Amino acid sequence: MTYETLLVEERQQVAYVTLNRPTALNALSAGLRLDLKRFFVETQGDRGIRLIVLTGAGRAFCAGADIKEWTEPRSIVEDRQERLRLNFWDAMSRCEQPIIAAINGYALGGGCELAMCCDMRIASDQAQLGLTEVTLGIIPGGGGTQRLPRLIGRGKALELILTGRRIDAHEALHLGLVEQVVPHAQLMGVVEELAQTITSRAPLAVKYAKEAIVRGSELSLEAGLKVEAELYTLLRATEDRMEGARAFKEKRPPLFQGR
Repeated sequence: MTYETLLVEERQQVAYVTLNRPTALNALSAGLRLDLKRFFVETQGDRGIRLIVLTGAGRAFCAGADIKEWTEPRSIVEDRQERLRLNFWDAMSRCEQPIIAAINGYALGGGCELAMCCDMRIASDQAQLGLTEVTLGIIPGGGGTQRLPRLIGRGKALELILTGRRIDAHEALHLGLVEQVVPHAQLMGVVEELAQTITSRAPLAVKYAKEAIVRGSELSLEAGLKVEAELYTLLRATEDRMEGARAFKEKRPPLFQGR
């Protein structure tokens, strides 16, 4: 797979995806959004890719929308058509593989929303995050008004969105917006180690664990528990479950096959 605005490298069943518009701080141009949509559509169901790492080239993860493309006015109908054509968020949300955001710098506006659409966020100590859309006369339009309150709570989400305030990585960690903050030079090493740990586990168990959490988060506790029980039952019949038990008994690393 080749893309105009993404660099994609596959190593040990992990796809390392780098937003590659460094001179524009990896702003979400139409071309970048199309490439992201294409990547996540093409990756869906690819058993050769067990996990995806998303990061940015240069000093930004993603600085948000490409404002240079906003100079021409559009009608509401044209804008809706354009959003639908460039909508990578849905394909990303349906992604079966875990997605780790390696936030190497600015993650602002749509860039912060991109990070929040990932399953885990590891931030450099040089990162800055924020939903800054109100400073441009709009609101977050890539899921920010819905994902941020679910991550950090309604009151704090309102404060950050209504002020457009940027926060540093350590405040983001305190709020629960990111899972770890690491020294900048160690970011990709830490992310790669996490990725390899996850991909060493049983493939179907990882897949179903993510599915249970993602589906369950949108349901009542009772309904979520039913989803968990169904997926657990499916895993009981897999060869990997038997291999895990054998390896535990024999005191050796398991050899999972994804079956």
